[in-house]
Amino acid sequence: MDTLLKLLRDDASLKPAQLAAMLNLSEAEVAAKIKALEAGGIILGYRTVLNEEKLADDVVRAVIEVKITPERGGGFDRLAERIAKYDEVKTCYLMSGGYDLLVVLEGDNLRSLATFVAEKLSTIQGVISTSTHFMLKTYKEQGVLMGHAQAEERLAVSP
Repeated sequence: MDTLLKLLRDDASLKPAQLAAMLNLSEAEVAAKIKALEAGGIILGYRTVLNEEKLADDVVRAVIEVKITPERGGGFDRLAERIAKYDEVKTCYLMSGGYDLLVVLEGDNLRSLATFVAEKLSTIQGVISTSTHFMLKTYKEQGVLMGHAQAEERLAVSP
């Protein structure tokens, strides 16, 4: 992966001047590269990692394993794209193994996510089964520790 992309992936808040110094390039060169990466669809957006436990908002997240029947001529793509278009769906991956799609949902409460799964997701033609797992606590998000780390406890060593 390109060094500029690695730096931006690790910290998208870096300014072109900072990146230029790190890469030994001019600020104009860095700005032009970023603009080209955005125009080429390589950089699709920028996100901030939030510690939601410190916010007043209660967000409920679920990870859903979805088994689907691939469509003739479209495979998994058409159905996965249809599922990914729902506002509740934050992430959707094609997976290997015991299920086909891994879908991450967000909602205001448990009931709204349960309703989404029961009334929208599971009723889609081609969805064979779902298995829902509610996320209880986040320890690490996109490579960032959430600050739950406690002092490492070691057992006493005795001869």
